[in-house]
This record gives sequence, C-alpha cells and structure tokens, in this order.
Amino acid sequence: MGSACSRKRGQLVHEDDLYGARFSKSGSFKWLLHTLPRSNSADVHRRAQEGTPGRCPSLVELCVAKVREDMSSYSDFSLLPRDLSQQIFNELVECGGLTEASLGAFRDCDLQAFVSAAREREKDICLGEYPGVTDAWMEVVASQGQSLLSVDISCSDVTDSGLNLLKDCSSMQSLACDYCDQISEHGLKTLLGFSNLTSLSIKKCAAVTAEGAKAFANLVNLVNLDLERCPKIHGGLVHLKGLRKLEKLNLRYCNCITDSDMKYLSDLTNLRELQLSSCRISDFGVSYLRGLHKLAHLNLEGCAVTAACLEVISDNKSHAIAGLASLILLNLSRCGICDEGCENLEDLVKLKALNLGFNHITDACLIHLKDLINLECLNLDSCKIGDEGLFHLKGLVQLKNLELSDTEVGSNGLRHLSGLRNLQSINLSFTLITDIGLKKISGLSSLNNLNLDNRQITDTGLAALTSLTGLTHLDLFGARITDAGTNCFRFFKNLQSLEVCGGSITDAGVKNIKDLKALTLLNLSQNGNLTDKTLELISGLTALVSLNVSNSRVSNSGLHHLTPLQNLRSLSLESCRVTPAEIKKLRLAALPNLISVRPE
Repeated sequence: MGSACSRKRGQLVHEDDLYGARFSKSGSFKWLLHTLPRSNSADVHRRAQEGTPGRCPSLVELCVAKVREDMSSYSDFSLLPRDLSQQIFNELVECGGLTEASLGAFRDCDLQAFVSAAREREKDICLGEYPGVTDAWMEVVASQGQSLLSVDISCSDVTDSGLNLLKDCSSMQSLACDYCDQISEHGLKTLLGFSNLTSLSIKKCAAVTAEGAKAFANLVNLVNLDLERCPKIHGGLVHLKGLRKLEKLNLRYCNCITDSDMKYLSDLTNLRELQLSSCRISDFGVSYLRGLHKLAHLNLEGCAVTAACLEVISDNKSHAIAGLASLILLNLSRCGICDEGCENLEDLVKLKALNLGFNHITDACLIHLKDLINLECLNLDSCKIGDEGLFHLKGLVQLKNLELSDTEVGSNGLRHLSGLRNLQSINLSFTLITDIGLKKISGLSSLNNLNLDNRQITDTGLAALTSLTGLTHLDLFGARITDAGTNCFRFFKNLQSLEVCGGSITDAGVKNIKDLKALTLLNLSQNGNLTDKTLELISGLTALVSLNVSNSRVSNSGLHHLTPLQNLRSLSLESCRVTPAEIKKLRLAALPNLISVRPE
C-alpha cells in the first residue's frame, strides 16, 4: 500500500488472482510471488559458511553448492548427468550468478527439467526477466538440440537472429518470449518449424500482426496460446482457425480486436478458457462464442457488452453466454450490465465465480443469483447493492469469497450473511457498516481474510471479532483503532497480513503486535506517534517480507533494529526522519533481500 491514509473510492486492482498475475517489462514482481525463501543449494552454502544448523543436505545439494562456489573453475558440464547440470543451471539463475561466460559451460548438456508426479515441469531454460540475455546466449541454448523442450526468454534483448538459432530444436513443447520487443514479423517465421509446441506465450509483441500471425497456423498441437497486449493483432485471428486442440487463449488488453475478429474463434470447440478483457467487442461479437460448449472460463471485463450478451440472440432460440452450460467462471466487471437481462444468469448453474463489479446493477439483479448454489466467489464491487439485496445471497452456502466494497450495504444487511459458514474472505471497505454490524459476522468461523477499510470501524467493532481466530489477513486501513483496540490482536495468532493505517496507535499499541510471528506483511503507516521503539518491538517478526511505517517519527537511529528481518523485501519509510543514504547502508550491510525501498 502507499502511504496515503485513505485509498480512492472507485479504484480497484483488477482481479488477477482469477486470471494470472500482471507482467511488465518495466519491473520485476517475482518477489511478490515468492515471498518466503526456499531451501536450495544456496541455503546449503550459506549455512555452511555461517555454521548455521539445518536439515542434512542431499549429496546433489552438496555438489551443486560446491560447483557454485568454484564456478570459475569449470568450463564444460557436458559429461555430467543431465539432472545435475540442470540443477546447477537453475541455481545459477536463481541466485543471479549466470553470466554469458559461465553459460558456455552448459553447451551440449542436453538440459531437460524434471517432470513431477503431477506431470508439471519447470522450464529447461528459464531466463525470463534475467538481465543481459542477448542473441549471444541463444547459441548455447540452441546447443541443447532435440532434448530442449521448454524455453523462457521473456523480457530479453533477443532478436530475430537469436530466435532463429532455435530452429533445430524442433522437439520444443513450450516457448515464452513475452515483451521481446526486438522480434519482428520475420522472426516469428521461426515458429513455423515448432509443430510440437503445446504452449506459446508472446505477450506485448508488435510483430504479432495480421501478417505475423501466419506463423501460428502450423502450430496444430497448441493447447495454450497467450497473446496478451499484442497491439496490432487485428485481422490475425483468422490464422487460429485450424488450432482445434487449443484450450486456453489469452487476448487480454488487445484493444484492437473487434467483433469481426471473433468469428474466427467459433470453430475452436475445445476452448476451455478465453480472456478478452478490454477488447473492443460488443454483444454481437460475443454471439460467435455460442458454440463453445466446453468453455469454462470467460473474461469480458471492460468490454462494451451489456446483459444482452446473455440473452437469446436469434429466432431459433440460440443463446450466447446463457447457453454456455459449462461455464465455471464469468467476469463481466466494468461492462454495461444493468438489471434488465440478468435473469439469464439463472441458466449458468455451474458457475463458481461471478464478477459483476463496477456495473449498474441493483438489488433486483441479485434475485437471479439465488439459485446459483455452486457459487464460491462473487464480486459486487461498486454496484448499487443494499441490505435488501443480500437477502438473496443467504442460500449461497458454498460462497468462499464475497466482494462488497463501495456498495450501499449497511450493518442491518450483514444478518443475511450469518449462515454462510464457508465464507473465507469478505471485503466491506467503503460500505455503511458500523461496529454494531460486525457482531453479525462474528460467527463466520471460516473467515481468514477480512477487509474493513472504513472510518466508521473503531476498537468496539474490532472487539466483536475476537472469535475469528482463523484470520490470516486483516485490513483496518482507515479504521479508527487505538492502543486499546490492539489488545484484540492477541486473539489473531495466525495473522500473516495486518494493515492498521491511519489510526491512533503508538509504540504502546505495537506491543500487542510484536508476538504475531506469522506476519509477512505489516502496514502501520499514518500512525504519526510511532517512534524508533516500534522498530525495536517488531524486530522479532523475522517472517516479515513487507513493512510500511511511513508518516511516523521513525529516524535513522532506529534503523539498526531492522537487521534481524532478513526476509524483508519491501520497506516504506516515506515522510519519516530517515535519509536514503542511511537506508542504503542498511540494505547493503544487513538486508540483502530488499528489492523495493522508499524513499530511495
């Protein structure tokens, strides 16, 4: 979170938890996805250096750790067992130790990643977001020959020439070259030889034009195709017509796609997941999907569709979305949906996730949801929903996630939710909920994620929730919590994420936080009376990955208390009595894992 005390109404991060994390060449967010250190040969090496006890390492881990230590002594791993050279390669990438020079040792190693019992495999050559990858690296990559099944060179500076070096690796099954902006239409022709590809990801590539997309026509074994943010793809979908095995197609943020492009998807009858958010398609374009009876996930967020896309669309009673009986997940957020036409939602009885956020629907729409008894996730963010509408949700006993942020729901309406015993997450930020209403959800023992970004919530309301001992994420951003209210935190021993921003907490209140050993994220920003004592108190929270104490009285003198927080990757100290120079010293001397620091 930023350091502002109150987040803007109407702003919402898109639901990428449903559709995959966002990805940008401008910055790496891997640290957000891998918040805890994993055990690998780097850990073995570190423990050996520090004399730190731990589990007994395997022989392979010892070998890998030794090779990493003396990497400059080796020039050729081609005689090593394939699995060992693969693990050495992976560890060098993980620790940032792979260079163009050391890469040469892996020439002709027949790298091939281990396939797990679940049939999931890592990429043989995973260099996505790795700095400095150029065409010169691709010669060694290509030397793996027919053993090479999977490559990720996303965000690299590889050009057409480098991609062309892979032409003899015809066994390739998976290729990711997202954000490789030096690849042209001509370079894409290399793909014509990869008829064994089952997965191709080529996000934000200007080379994917109507002409460039011809390279996809021969990829008849493709199961997964990701073309997100390709800005010139209009007219190119005609080359997908023959990809009958395609199950997942991502066209998110391809805002050049129109209704005329959609007709080429009508024959892809094996499609199970289709993402079209922010495309320029209307209800007419959606009508081409009516024959995709295996479609389970459909994302139309931000498209110019209305509830008419759910309705009967021709005289022979053919349906669009309402006829897709296999749908499990439907995202209609930020569309032009209103109450009229929502009765057709009643036909989607298999739905488990429905997003209607930021639409013009009212309580009248919710009447048509009452029989969707398989729903597990429902998003009504910023809709004109009130207390009476929640009555229609009381029978949705499978609900696990409910988003009611920025609605007109008040304390009285929460009584209708009291029977939703499977509810794990609920967002009540920017609603009319008061302390009194919180008593009505105090019996929801499955709750682990609760958002109460609401100025009307005080210590009294927090005290009503002490029975929710399973909470792992609690957002009190903007709530009026004082030191007295922090006594309630002792009931929430499982908390992993806690935000108490903009309250009236002092160092005395932080004493009730210092024993929450499971915390990985702590936001105490906008509590202006916090001092260096707070940093001393939380120094034992060694699992912390993200810490925000902005707009407080923390100073340079207290920074040394952060030294034990070795897992810390994000630190925000904006508007504090600290200097970037002192933070830099701390980072270099004691906190090597810090990636995001404010102020810099």
